[in-house]
Amino acid sequence: MNQIKGNKYLFPLILVTSLFFFWGFVHNLDPILIPHLRKAFLLNDLESSLVDSSVFIAYFVMALPAGFIMRKYGYKSGILIGLLLFGTGSILFVPAANTLQYVFFLGALFIIACGLTFLETAANPYVTVLGPPETATQRINFSQSFNGLAAFVAPNYIGKMILSGKELTAAQQQAMSPEQLNAYLSNEAASVKGPYLVLGIIIFIVAIIFFFTKLPDIKHEEEGESGAASFASAFKSIKLRWGIIAQFFYVGAQVCVGSFFIKMSTHAAGLSEGSSTTYLGIFGLAFMLGRFFGTFLMRYINPRKLLIIYAVICSILTAIAIFATGIVVVYTLIGIAFFMSIMFPTIFSIGIEGLGHNTKIGSSLIVMAIVGGAALPPILGLISDATQNIQYGYLVPLVCFIVILIFGINNRNTAKNGLPKATVN
Repeated sequence: MNQIKGNKYLFPLILVTSLFFFWGFVHNLDPILIPHLRKAFLLNDLESSLVDSSVFIAYFVMALPAGFIMRKYGYKSGILIGLLLFGTGSILFVPAANTLQYVFFLGALFIIACGLTFLETAANPYVTVLGPPETATQRINFSQSFNGLAAFVAPNYIGKMILSGKELTAAQQQAMSPEQLNAYLSNEAASVKGPYLVLGIIIFIVAIIFFFTKLPDIKHEEEGESGAASFASAFKSIKLRWGIIAQFFYVGAQVCVGSFFIKMSTHAAGLSEGSSTTYLGIFGLAFMLGRFFGTFLMRYINPRKLLIIYAVICSILTAIAIFATGIVVVYTLIGIAFFMSIMFPTIFSIGIEGLGHNTKIGSSLIVMAIVGGAALPPILGLISDATQNIQYGYLVPLVCFIVILIFGINNRNTAKNGLPKATVN
């Protein structure tokens, strides 16, 4: 194995790490879009949860094609395709807002998410091999920390541009003439055009930079193993099988907690939409700080043990969020953001551990598991609509954190920071 020496691959690592910020940025606009589109199209909780479903179903649909393309043409090709889809979907928000059709917004989000599938399928394993295997989990947690930075920036600086703060009661809506109501709904829908248009332009610029940048080629090697990669051999890994399950439930939990944060803040804690958006920014800041702090702790604590501890804490905090009242609910959700922050990269790195030449297949399968973000929020929405209590819906993430706890316990033999060996050419 040839280890990275000097700063030869520093710029590629920085460039790839920037992708973590960009997809984190757009994901953390979803909790803003959900209450925003709920107002603009007069949706209930189940209908508004389709924002998450349209995003995360793309991961299930596109993960295997993304993995196939990258096995055949390399990581760089996958990243470029992902950026082009990402930028195109962002710009499509403009005609979607002009048509005032909810399904067009969902379609634009689906295209964005198809691009994000390529980016995540490429960037996560790429970062793990751009350095010594023994520090791979720390490295991927550091890169994923920029998701947290995006989680702070998106609601604080862009969310307030999208959310108008105008909330009409049912009586106010009925008192409006059709023309007045249509004008209100049109203004609400139009506020997304500027932010997403600028985002799309930036993403296309990043694609151009990637096109002209030479990225190192990566080849996986596993001692004592040879032959072509295959799903059959990949699925022989119990860590991969458990990793797929755990990632399904983790992403479902993260999306449920984050996407309904504003609804929880306004209904369970009685905050205004504006104040809830501010707290959502703090939620993102806690997520970012949790990633950096968790990465630091992994120098001294086995990542699997830390995952177990954090899963226990998140389970307890979620139970409190279900039954507490007032501002305590908001603080509890912020605490969950801090402690769930290390889960995605840690589950990912454990899941692909030891896969060798099957790493790209394993990565694709774990990225497919992100479909949990499409499957579980509607269940939360159903519970909320049926009980007229959004807090009861948080039984869904509670179950998710318990599954993650079981995953951590079942991988007790994982070596600290162990990952597949690789060469970088």
